[in-house]
Amino acid sequence: MLNLTKRYDGELPIGLQTFATQEPVLARLLAGRGVNSLDELNVTLSAMLPANGLKGLVDAVSLLDWALDNQQKILIVGDFDCDGATSTALMMRVLQEMGGKVEFLVPDRFKYGYGLTPEIVLLGIELYQPDVIVTVDNGISSHAGVDLARQHGVKVIITDHHLTSKAKPNADAVVNPNQLDCNFASKALVGVGVAFYVLGNLAKVRRLAGKSSTEVSRYFDLVALGTVADVGVFDQNNRILVTYGLQAVRSGRCCVGIQALLKQAGRPLNTVNVQDFGFILGPRINASGRMDNMRIGIECLLTDDMAVAEKLAYQLNQLNTERRQVEQAMKQQADDYLQNLAITDIQTKRGIVLYQDDWHQGVIGIVAGRLKEKYHRPVIVFAPADNEKTTNDDFIKGSARSIQGIHIRDMIEAVAERYPELISHFGGHAMAGGLTILRKNFSAFAQAFQEVLAQIDENIFIEQQLTDGQLSSENLNIMFAQRLQNFSIWGHGFFPPIFDNVFYVINHRILKDKHLKLTLQFAGVSETIDAIWFNYHQQSWQANAKHVHILFELAINEWQDTQRLQLMIKNLAIVD
Repeated sequence: MLNLTKRYDGELPIGLQTFATQEPVLARLLAGRGVNSLDELNVTLSAMLPANGLKGLVDAVSLLDWALDNQQKILIVGDFDCDGATSTALMMRVLQEMGGKVEFLVPDRFKYGYGLTPEIVLLGIELYQPDVIVTVDNGISSHAGVDLARQHGVKVIITDHHLTSKAKPNADAVVNPNQLDCNFASKALVGVGVAFYVLGNLAKVRRLAGKSSTEVSRYFDLVALGTVADVGVFDQNNRILVTYGLQAVRSGRCCVGIQALLKQAGRPLNTVNVQDFGFILGPRINASGRMDNMRIGIECLLTDDMAVAEKLAYQLNQLNTERRQVEQAMKQQADDYLQNLAITDIQTKRGIVLYQDDWHQGVIGIVAGRLKEKYHRPVIVFAPADNEKTTNDDFIKGSARSIQGIHIRDMIEAVAERYPELISHFGGHAMAGGLTILRKNFSAFAQAFQEVLAQIDENIFIEQQLTDGQLSSENLNIMFAQRLQNFSIWGHGFFPPIFDNVFYVINHRILKDKHLKLTLQFAGVSETIDAIWFNYHQQSWQANAKHVHILFELAINEWQDTQRLQLMIKNLAIVD
């Protein structure tokens, strides 16, 4: 049997007890996701948090309002991921509709690094001579860049969501729910969510003053895409933003770039879901920043010409294919190295830190994430900052991914405080981070990282598999699966329901040498049940198995206008 832990096994909150008499399974699902009352399921606009809780918002809006009135040149400096792309596109569209003179600049990650660096400031001044720089999805740690901009007479507005334990940069305005002393009730806004709040408040101020304005709510599609792609926690506020974004896309009220990307992937608009944002749209936009330049992704989100959008969507799809190939090769090399270690060596190491001279900087984050999932360890994967420069005195860049219970940014900061000579700069949040070190410091950093992880409770490194419990025969059907789909949107921090049951195996097939397809039977269910385990663990399966304990999510498989219940297997153990 699988070793599972129930996500919620206590007494239900008072606010859910009446609901539980009618919907006991759903009530327990909600309690397991921190919901205390049905009021928290309200995803109407009226339930959105008010903007006035965001520290720095008034200053940012006042400066943007003044810049628009005085036809000041505004330069948007974005980040090179999907959150940065959607934030940039949102700022560009809204400020242009208000009559602004606005351009955007996205740093080439391979040349200029992350954030509002001094190099980016100088490039922006050379190309666009801005009066105001607005960062989106970056800037909270860009002290030197902000200072340089202001020395050149350029005003700076920081909009960001990343964590910081230090004082904010000396900008004219800083809007970040995670900055010190900000009382905004949700800390889960991603970069595009912060930009949305700033622009929404700006539009309101200008509308009340009788100035040129626009409806920022037209761009919920961009807000939802950036929120999902950046793995923003699905608290109530983010669920509202994503819900309205999904509705916009499904009804065709979305930018033609999103339509073109979905068409390229063969996904119809009217059935788009959260997973499509995370696994189809997000990776294609991200691929431009990882493999080339994020400008392609932003232009795709900015164009209103479908022919142009389709051409750009094709380019993004090709870049994503290239990204997958590079990622697979790097992951295989990393796996080969780790598998050559004794399993006890991996178990005794609290984290995994890897580097190779020929690895691709644009893909290290994805590889780190894959290894984190496989080995249940925090992982940092490094690549050269410049593949032409791989001497000991050259820089290498690392991308970190973490497991629940280990705040990766804090771990990196602990190394920096203990050994300040090892790390040039770093940033990030609980589950992901980035840093730059000299190649010659790699071994010393890896050892220092193990030292700080040694202070963590060893039980954190034992993977805990959660379940929402077992389903009765009356819920193992397509109607209940549809009920779950329609009940709420599910995502990071508001995780999709996952159950476990023991089934009788009628038949099995191996698809493409890597996927396990099962035909199952369950007492009290008249029809057989399909189940599939993508990239199954071969050591967990035996061809003669008759009874299996399965951890699964409910799904609906559509084929030739026919719908069937399908279990998406997350883990499996043979019972007999």
